Amino acid sequence: MPAASKTGDVEGSRKRALELIFAALTRNGLLLKQDKSIPNVVGIITGESLHTSWWSHPKSHLIFSVLTRLADDPRVLFAKLLDRKDTLIHTSLWPALLAVGTSREHWQLQGLSASATNLLNRVDRGRTGIPATGPVAKELQVRLLGTAREVHTESGRHELLFESWPAWSRRMGCKPLKSSAEGRQVLELAAAGLGAPLKALPWRKRS
Repeated sequence: MPAASKTGDVEGSRKRALELIFAALTRNGLLLKQDKSIPNVVGIITGESLHTSWWSHPKSHLIFSVLTRLADDPRVLFAKLLDRKDTLIHTSLWPALLAVGTSREHWQLQGLSASATNLLNRVDRGRTGIPATGPVAKELQVRLLGTAREVHTESGRHELLFESWPAWSRRMGCKPLKSSAEGRQVLELAAAGLGAPLKALPWRKRS
């Protein structure tokens, strides 16, 4: 097959996959990156319910390409919202997520390790993202104590930056709902609409 034709096929497959994903994300507000039963990006692309990592799937290159596009899309935010897994969140739900994330409620702070507390203090003081990886960063992510995004460094490497919600909201021009209770209700409705159990949400899991 000529190279131009093959490139066109790849681009066409990526375009169709993105259209399906955004249709589902717009409809539901939430979409998991990968899951065995709840609607997810990998399942939409492969048409299968994978029980193993998508990296070994024949469509892994397409999945990686689509996920890269989604990570750079201004309409999408990735957060570990459902069952501690990467969850795509549509702009329509950002005010609800922001209200919950900035609340600093008991379920977010109880049992937080000293290392995570130190990182949180550094993130809170910064107006830009703080490089952070590993278990400590994930500890903050699963409690919605900030947002992490991957950026390309000058050396060509990928780096994870952890950003406070106030810094993120200024950068994105997003304002929170009036209360965390209202935010939780909106996100619970979206999770239920997606078919996810409410116990998958971090405040339900820690209650």
